[in-house]
Amino acid sequence: MEENNSFEYVVTDEYEGMRVDKLISELIDSFSRSYIKKLIDDKKVVCNDKTVKASFVVSEGDHIVMEIPPIEVPDILPQDIPLDILYEDDDVLVVNKPKGMVVHPAAGHYKDTLVNAVMYHCKDKLSGINGVMRPGIVHRIDKDTTGSVIICKNDNAHQKIADQLKDHTVNRVYHAICYGIIKEDEGDIETLIGRSPSDRKKMAVVTSGGKFASTHYRVLKRFDGDNYTYIECKLKTGRTHQIRVHMAHIGHPLLGDDIYAPSRKSKFNTQGQCLHAKILGFKHPTTGEYIETDAPLPEYFSHLLDVLK
Repeated sequence: MEENNSFEYVVTDEYEGMRVDKLISELIDSFSRSYIKKLIDDKKVVCNDKTVKASFVVSEGDHIVMEIPPIEVPDILPQDIPLDILYEDDDVLVVNKPKGMVVHPAAGHYKDTLVNAVMYHCKDKLSGINGVMRPGIVHRIDKDTTGSVIICKNDNAHQKIADQLKDHTVNRVYHAICYGIIKEDEGDIETLIGRSPSDRKKMAVVTSGGKFASTHYRVLKRFDGDNYTYIECKLKTGRTHQIRVHMAHIGHPLLGDDIYAPSRKSKFNTQGQCLHAKILGFKHPTTGEYIETDAPLPEYFSHLLDVLK
């Protein structure tokens, strides 16, 4: 993407015969298909100097130019939302995120996010590296995943924790309930993970073009009568939806996962995947001391384990 807020692309043979809206969504996965269609309808997309419709079919060699209007950043306001604090000092804050809470604001979710809550709690003491939309956020977990998230209160802490995440030295252990009985007591899943070629909103195990992902799983309990397995997963890397993709890949998707197990209907009211970020361990950005937090299982998760017993 160019500095002048425009996108230019000369169509290669692999995209010959594709609709222009689908082509652009393939090339810019940060834009939704509906937003791209709006830009096309607003005559912001031209092919060979002529405006086109969303259904326009491209040919090899076509010169596509899309104007991208400036994004209006809304005011992100602090909100007095209770936080389950696991650890806090002058540099970092670790919270136990509840189910259903989005970590940082995005289109359609400018309120009631974890950022709104920590802005109220921390006042003006948050790192600014990720800008006004994601102050203090150095990593994230999915909306329906519960558990530990670390918030950085200054830029030094942010950089030090970000380096540990990049080097895969942060200890991240998750608990999950998955469909089926896993026969092995433990195992490693190592694949490439990238955008699904059939659905850009999903991640998938791919043969090329993805990033290396490694998950170690260990069986905690098997529920033979109900055909579920309670597992612990240790992330050796931290890719988007990694545990959800990996467990689905070996035939044991997570209970309640509507995206990676759409055909398996949960008989429980799980409201999304049964996945909890339980243990988070890292070197303190100032002292170098190893800090580890253990987020208690949420009530719905503990209740499920009791029911399955």
